[in-house]
Amino acid sequence: MKSFNLSIFAIAVLVMGGIAPGPAAAQDKVSVGVFPVSSSLPYFVALERGFFKEQNIEPEMTKLMGGPPNVAAMMTNQIEVSAVLVTLEGLNANVKKPGVAMYIALNSQTKVWKMEQFVVRNGFKAETIADLKGAKLFSAPGPANLNTAKAILAKNGVKDGDYTIDQLDMSQHINAMTAGTFDGGYTLEPNASMMIKAGVARSLEAGVIAKYILGDESADAYAAGCAMTSDFIHNRPEVAKHFAGAWAKAIDFINKNPDEARKYLAKNTFTPDNIVDMVSMLGYVMADEMTATQIGDLQKLADFGNSIGVVPEKADVTKVLQKF
Repeated sequence: MKSFNLSIFAIAVLVMGGIAPGPAAAQDKVSVGVFPVSSSLPYFVALERGFFKEQNIEPEMTKLMGGPPNVAAMMTNQIEVSAVLVTLEGLNANVKKPGVAMYIALNSQTKVWKMEQFVVRNGFKAETIADLKGAKLFSAPGPANLNTAKAILAKNGVKDGDYTIDQLDMSQHINAMTAGTFDGGYTLEPNASMMIKAGVARSLEAGVIAKYILGDESADAYAAGCAMTSDFIHNRPEVAKHFAGAWAKAIDFINKNPDEARKYLAKNTFTPDNIVDMVSMLGYVMADEMTATQIGDLQKLADFGNSIGVVPEKADVTKVLQKF
């Protein structure tokens, strides 16, 4: 009888061992370059709301300040994804290394979806961009930002030699305006809102890429977006697909719940708590949901980049849109 009980016990142990849950499968790690500005919001929404986790993705974030560091990291395979990469700089990188920046989503910037804008310090006499003759200006860093700023100035009759302009790290824009080191500049959100809230500057005009570069203030200026490397897409296709799925869910959440989504700017970007409600959302769209008109707007921007030499060759934007 004793041996019979032991046998039952042994079988029970084996059965229990067979049905006991094993260790959880390890999440797929993805290296992501993040420029902590408001246009990186989908990354933080996907992270904070568990959308990456749902897709079994564990992002490993590296803070990279601006387009050039993101491009360099993608070209050398230090990162697999850039949370926000300036479109013209991505197109330029693709000329140097075809397929290095494939966009899974784009961010539209307009006078409603504010991102890029010209600002001036309080006390400087300027009501329009045309009034910036003689001004000492700064620009968001990177050749795309600098040359776009110059082109917009030229569209307003402010030519080279009528002003000075220097690239300035984004983290220095507010201090520079506060100190009066510059009269104004071409900056991005949330910096513009922070300057206005602090009472050191005012916005001259936002949505300037759509109006002056695309020639239509209602156009979608897809000046940046989320990009993956082709190496990542080809070598880890399922992981790339799952990452894109999390990104799509984040964009859907932002578009449906903009006020709730804004709160994720506060601790993840340079945006202070008292500025969050001022910062405009952008027109986020996944590449596989873009309309023919939206793709046409992106093509116009690419053609502009070629005309100013930032993109050295004519680019067919459909070839850099990654659809899953």
